[in-house]
Amino acid sequence: MAMPMFRPGDDPGSSFPELLRRIGPAAAPTGGGEHVLDVPHATTCIALRYGDGVVMAGDRRATSGNLISHRGMEKVVQADRFSGVAIAGSAGPAMEMVKLFQLQLEHYEKVEGSSLSLEGKANQLSMMVRGNLGMAMQGMVVVPIFAGYDLRRRTGRLWTYDVTGGRYEEHDYVATGSGMLHAGTVVKLGYRDGMSRDEGIALACKALWEAADADSATGMPDPLRGIYPVIASISGEGWARVADDELAGVFESIASDVRAR
Repeated sequence: MAMPMFRPGDDPGSSFPELLRRIGPAAAPTGGGEHVLDVPHATTCIALRYGDGVVMAGDRRATSGNLISHRGMEKVVQADRFSGVAIAGSAGPAMEMVKLFQLQLEHYEKVEGSSLSLEGKANQLSMMVRGNLGMAMQGMVVVPIFAGYDLRRRTGRLWTYDVTGGRYEEHDYVATGSGMLHAGTVVKLGYRDGMSRDEGIALACKALWEAADADSATGMPDPLRGIYPVIASISGEGWARVADDELAGVFESIASDVRAR
């Protein structure tokens, strides 16, 4: 495939979605009939700040109606070295959006020679969520959480979105998905400023446990299959996914507390 050439006034610049619109395949039609497909949906995700950055967490279950369609879906995804996205909503469009977002960040850095600011990345994701509005009106809603470490402010930051692309920065924590009420309540009661990484991970695990206990669409940890939530911390040292061995110990401690009650 030949490299595309653009006139000076027609250059898409550092916007990868705009480049795709110019040279990529035609966009899928957004008009629709009355029938809404029963597609797999991702469920509960949370993000919270701790002393050195942010913790992002998501269960692994995807559902289609009343059926479990996937037990091992990864809903927390690294966007670049210092940021990540957690997805809830229609699984297919959400994963496509995340991949496009990753490409956009890489494309911008190669074209401009520097990376976007953390707030600039949040704005880029907002435009992608807004671009999915036609599909959202047909029931394929995508509601992500974006979080990362701001190298300029030297602190963790997090944002949530609505289906129209509205972007809202949260100061301490945020939850999304079908179990957001239960997970958010646990985090609200247990959150405090200046928590350590381990305390943030433990609180995230407890929030997902309580959400799964009350919401059938949120998956419990599954030691039999070796399936645990995807949990990652993002600090000044970058993205770091928490190992399943560490999570197994945290969830065993939670189970012990529940048995004691």
